[in-house]
Amino acid sequence: MKKLIFSLAMLSATFVFAQKKEIANAVKAVDSGDLTAANSEISKAESIFGDKTYLLEPSLLEQYYYAKGLSLLKAGKNIEGAEYLAKISTLGTETIYAGKDADKNKVYFVGKEAADKFGNGLSLKQEKYSPALTEKLRTAIDPLLRKANEEATTNYNNKKFDVAGEKFAETYYLFKAAGQDNKNFFYYAGVAYAQSPENKSKATDILQSLIKSNYTGEETVYTAKNTKSGQVETLDKAAFDLYKKANAGYTDFKTEKTPSKQEELYEVTASLLFEQGKYDEAGKIAEEGLKKFPKNQSLSQVQSNSYFKSGKTDEFVNNLKAKIAANPNDKESLYNLGVMLSKDPAKQAEAESTFKKLTDLDPKYPNALNNLVFAIIGEDEASINQYRELRKAGKIDEANKILEQRRARFQKALPYAEKLYANDPNNKEVVSLLKGMYMTTQNTAKYNEFKAKEAALK
Repeated sequence: MKKLIFSLAMLSATFVFAQKKEIANAVKAVDSGDLTAANSEISKAESIFGDKTYLLEPSLLEQYYYAKGLSLLKAGKNIEGAEYLAKISTLGTETIYAGKDADKNKVYFVGKEAADKFGNGLSLKQEKYSPALTEKLRTAIDPLLRKANEEATTNYNNKKFDVAGEKFAETYYLFKAAGQDNKNFFYYAGVAYAQSPENKSKATDILQSLIKSNYTGEETVYTAKNTKSGQVETLDKAAFDLYKKANAGYTDFKTEKTPSKQEELYEVTASLLFEQGKYDEAGKIAEEGLKKFPKNQSLSQVQSNSYFKSGKTDEFVNNLKAKIAANPNDKESLYNLGVMLSKDPAKQAEAESTFKKLTDLDPKYPNALNNLVFAIIGEDEASINQYRELRKAGKIDEANKILEQRRARFQKALPYAEKLYANDPNNKEVVSLLKGMYMTTQNTAKYNEFKAKEAALK
């Protein structure tokens, strides 16, 4: 028997024909409501091209998205189905990069990102494609769109944020499938998910994608008064321009631009990432946001806290100093800077100065006076050990000098410890602290007084 040899081109043509047949059958089946047949035909087609949808020419890819998306929607998998249908709109907005791969198969990459990823090194030409199923799709999804939007709003108002997030996402993708890429609904999905304990990761994925797309949320709202009803109506731009030009049926034409949501987007995203322990990512988002909104206190705080949590001590300290330079009355930054400086024995004087500024601003700021006292006293245990070593070595004069310096530090810190006591006279720890300080400064009367107070508080 003669051996049959098929060329690659012949095999490729056979595969393409099979795909066209199965996808066309899937479209017919989903339109007729036969989900079983639709899913069967879709599975047959997918078994041929797998995840290589770039092997489908744009018109065939559109039909595949249509059949796949509607079949998922009708099966109750609303978000997944809506995402597939939204890809039809992308076919019409993205550039198609067409050519042939190494095996001479025709390839069609949707958008530059896909072309760079899968078509690197290939000779590709740029094309545009106009989807043919848009109007048909709008009719099919209009009732689903209205329902999803209503359910999203209702669930959000009822604080059912996980359901609201899902429905807002569904609304976004359905709108996109109808040709309107209104990212506000995607933003609402992210905000809703952010308030659901189980879906915070979904929220960050959505919100970070919006930041990447340079989303602002600004919209132009077109309104006019209907002369028959007397009601002010919100119109789309095409209707607004048409009625205004016709000068009949409507009056009081107005346009209004809504405020940008971008600053809020950065705030929510940075805070959400920090809450999930993703400190490096939170710091980067905060830093990016501060370049656009340098006076935003929330972003500044997340940035500082992220540096601290991720162990970036130098960045944290420098950030605090920058905040204090911009606002010398920033008590929280002064406190945090004092704490960080106190950890370095070489920076005790700077720590003391920082806490002094804070106590001058607010003598009752929590722990500020306490920290100032210990910043002045310094490493007391090390001082005592040094004194003992010198005594042991017979260096009495040097040892006594260490003792005098220690006593001078305690004397300097004493007024602040007394203010601490005045603010909280029943605090046993403060009373014990003062008793020890009076003993060190050789104030016997005060030492006995506070020794009695300490005993009374036991």
